[in-house]
Order: sequence, then structure tokens, then C-alpha cells
Amino acid sequence: MNAPIPTFDLATLDMSNPEWYRTDTWHEPFARLRREDPVHYCPDSEFGPYWSVTKYNDIMQVELDPEAYSNQVGGIQVRDPKPGLETESFIRMDPPRHTVERKTVAPIVAPFNLKNMTDTIRQRTQFVLDGLPRNEEFDWVDKVSIELTTMMLATLFDFPWEERRKLTYWSDVAIFTDFDAPDALVRSEEERFEELKKMAEYFRVLWDERKDQPPRFDLISMLAHGPETKDMSLREFIGNLGLLIVGGNDTTRNSMSGGLYYLNKYPAEWAKLRADPELLPKLVAETIRYQTPVIHMRRTALKDTELGGKQIRKGDKVVMWYVSGNRDEEVIDRPDDFIVDRRRARQHLSYGAGIHRCVGDRLADLQLQILWEEILHRDLRIEVLAEPTRTASNFIRGIRKLPVRIAG
Repeated sequence: MNAPIPTFDLATLDMSNPEWYRTDTWHEPFARLRREDPVHYCPDSEFGPYWSVTKYNDIMQVELDPEAYSNQVGGIQVRDPKPGLETESFIRMDPPRHTVERKTVAPIVAPFNLKNMTDTIRQRTQFVLDGLPRNEEFDWVDKVSIELTTMMLATLFDFPWEERRKLTYWSDVAIFTDFDAPDALVRSEEERFEELKKMAEYFRVLWDERKDQPPRFDLISMLAHGPETKDMSLREFIGNLGLLIVGGNDTTRNSMSGGLYYLNKYPAEWAKLRADPELLPKLVAETIRYQTPVIHMRRTALKDTELGGKQIRKGDKVVMWYVSGNRDEEVIDRPDDFIVDRRRARQHLSYGAGIHRCVGDRLADLQLQILWEEILHRDLRIEVLAEPTRTASNFIRGIRKLPVRIAG
């Protein structure tokens, strides 16, 4: 049974309720917050009191000031980790430790390696698109978005190919929040932690094999041989694996689905793209802005400070709503329109900013670029048949199902 759609009273407005995002009804309340109370205090929610930061420039102020706003204290989500079930990862660290651990995995997505991966990504994309059914309904999320991103994850980890859908499952478990849903993957924080321990056990076998071999160019080997990561605790092992799987999956997977949905919704933009394929890089950036796969990131104030004219106290929970900042009318022209030739298309918050900017942003862009190149090359006429089924999450703006048909 779905939860009721949240109320809209500004005094008690709580944007952390996952129903705003499952029902895709978040647009109007965030627009009101940007107009009337852009740094808004919510005194009571399922996750406790917190500040909502809703405008682009205020979000950037928080992002670029790690001395005032911490990832390590309290974590990166509005939901506090349950005591005893906390995990660690480099995104949940402050400098200098964050910097050192991030550098361990960064080479996997360095420009020289992306160039090496381009042909592989293209061949797999061609294989997936050429195998799609014609003139019959199928789920784009399952057949395309999940399949392509899971193939990429398996390559990055050098993960057993026939088992690669385990990566999708673990990614979904890691970000799952609707424990009461009829089709819930897990029913509690404790059950989630147990499933992620199973993930760690599986990866530990691969880890043990590679730590005794010469270093290889995959994420498991990099972590196993990295001076700062080779002796990780179980909680840090789970945390970093979860981060890399979710980071390598959700942004790209949901943007692959969102891009198709929005081009169907804005047929004039699709026509514009077909007429000028040189717009593809702008399409990619616009899709990632418009979809905003990561809904929010949380920080915790390390000291008393001021933000948007409000007094933030040490220890306060500060939530940056990327999904709102990406629709800020004062920074982005016509932000609620999907525009494939948008000027300054890369001006968005979907990858974060500063020291915690998404380490795999170029890889995500590359996968999306190649997908649309190959769709245009085949002149595929893809029709979306119904509204997407959305994830009940206040953290990942996910699309679970998208029924489509390709004309033969």
C-alpha cells in the first residue's frame, strides 16, 4: 500500500518523504521553497530535523566549503545510519583521508582509459540494440539501461560475466528505502546490512585472488593493492564496494531511461536531434540535469555558519536538493523545459561539485553519448507506451520500468 502524498504546508514542508519522488510531484513544492524560503528548516521528519538547501548558488556554497560542511559526520543522506550498521566509504570521508582513497580508484576513469574502453562500450551497445524486439512491447529499463550499465560494471570490476546481474541487485539494495513496499527487496536496515555482507563475502573471494597476483587494471585489484585501501575493515569494504557499484550504475542507468522518456515527451526536441546529431553532447548533459539521478546529498555543519541569510548551527543536518537546484530559474533559463540545444548545458548539479564531484562523470557521459549515437545511426523509432514506474526513494531518482515499442 502506497503512503499518502505529503502535505504542502510551508511551515511543515518535508521534502524527505519518498512519495514526492515516487509520484513525481516534487516540482511545485520545491519551486515554492526557492521563491519563499530557499534555505528552509524542517523541524520534524521521519529522519529528524534538517535544513533544505534548494537554490543553485546556495548548494554550490555548501559543496565548495568542506571545512564548514562535513561528509564524514553523519554521512551523505538525510537518513542517519542506524547505530551499529554504519559503513564507511571515501565519499563519506573528509580530507585528507578522502583525497587519498579517491586517488586509488580514479585512474580507472582517467581520460586515457576511457579512450581504451570506447570500442568495447560501442560494441556492447550495438549488440544490445540489435537484439531488441521490433513491433512488440518490452521494458527499456531491463533490456537496455540495466543491461548496458551492468556490462560496464562487470568490466570495471572484472567481475564474473555470467553473474553480473548480482551487481544490479546489490546496487538496488544499497539505495533501497521503501521497506514497506509490496515488492521490497529488503524489509529493514538490518536485512539490508545482511545482504550487503553477502556482497562483501562474494567480493572477498575475488579480492583474495587478486591481492596475491600482480596489480591489474580493475577496481578490485586497485583497492587490493592500494596502500590506503588494502587493509580495509568489513564496514569500509562494504561501503566502498556499495559506493562504486551505485556510482557506476544509477546515474547512467536512470539517465538512459530518462533520456528516452523525455525525448518522447518533447518530440520537437527529438526531431531537432535527428536533424543535427552534433547536438548529442548537449543532449547528454541536458538529460543528466533534467533527470537528476541523485536527488540529494547531505552534509553536517562542523561549526556555526550562515547560509542564505539563515544561521546554521554546529551539528545541524544540511540537505542539498540537487533536484531543486537543477530547476533554479535564476541560474538556468527555462529550467522546466527539456532542451537538446541548451546553451551552457553542462551547468548542472547532478555530478556534485568540488572535492566530492562524481569521479565517474566522464564515463557516464561517454556511455550515454554512445547509446544515442547508435540509436540515431539505426534511426530507431522508439515509442514510450506508458508513464514510467518510479522508485520510492528520496536519494536516487530512479526509473524501475519503462514500457516501449520499436517500430519495425
